[in-house]
Amino acid sequence: MKTTKLIAYSGLSVAVVTVVTMVVQIPIPQTKGYINLGDAVILVFAMLFGAKIGMIGGGLGSALADILTGYAHWAPFTLIIKGIEGLIVGFFASKDMSAGKRVPILILAVLEMVFGYFLVGTRLYGMGAALFEIQGNLIQAGSAVIISLLLFYAIKRVEKVYTRDV
Repeated sequence: MKTTKLIAYSGLSVAVVTVVTMVVQIPIPQTKGYINLGDAVILVFAMLFGAKIGMIGGGLGSALADILTGYAHWAPFTLIIKGIEGLIVGFFASKDMSAGKRVPILILAVLEMVFGYFLVGTRLYGMGAALFEIQGNLIQAGSAVIISLLLFYAIKRVEKVYTRDV
């Protein structure tokens, strides 16, 4: 990817992930965190544009949302956890492949997110709080897989229609 496109797509991914993450936030008082829809967008950008964009948008966009909405204590961890999530999907699932091959990669990536937050939650707030947070993160993860696939294939369909006549 050329430098100009990399910068443009990176900026776009950071902005969209930040905004979508901020739009719907369901607080989890036990860990001072929240459930959000940002993972779906991370997965879409990673599938469309690859590992670099997935990692940058996922890590920076999600960490920025944490900072802007009062969850700055999570931002360093989010930067790494969501960056890895985008990297996994972008590296393995950004090529043209069937949904059947794509779904296990998406599941692996969101489980990395769930496990990452579990580890950090355990360290910061104890096992009980971290275990409580797992259910919300699993709902967030499952929703992200479904929503991202729907968005990805809708975008691919629109792209096919508009590039057919070009």
